Amino acid sequence: MSVLEELWHTIESRKGSDPDNSWTAKLLAKGPEKCAEKFGEEAVEAIIEAIKGDRPALTREAADVLYHLLVMLAAQDVTLDDVLGELARRQGQSGLDEKANRSGH
Repeated sequence: MSVLEELWHTIESRKGSDPDNSWTAKLLAKGPEKCAEKFGEEAVEAIIEAIKGDRPALTREAADVLYHLLVMLAAQDVTLDDVLGELARRQGQSGLDEKANRSGH
């Protein structure tokens, strides 16, 4: 099992847990909007570190982004397997073709 899969299972196990004992449970208890807001904050922080060229800081922020992305997905009952399946579906397809084939484009 990959680190990302282990993290996913930990996040899933925190659903309904005591928010006083878990940051993940606290975020999930605040609802999907708060989880999305926190993901956005972390993404902006990663962007800032990327622009600054601070590789160690970018690495830390990227880890935060991945964690908060998974929490946001869990809050909306979208699984890691759902996302990995979508990536697998796109594999071998040009990014330009994939974007052109999305509905509404």
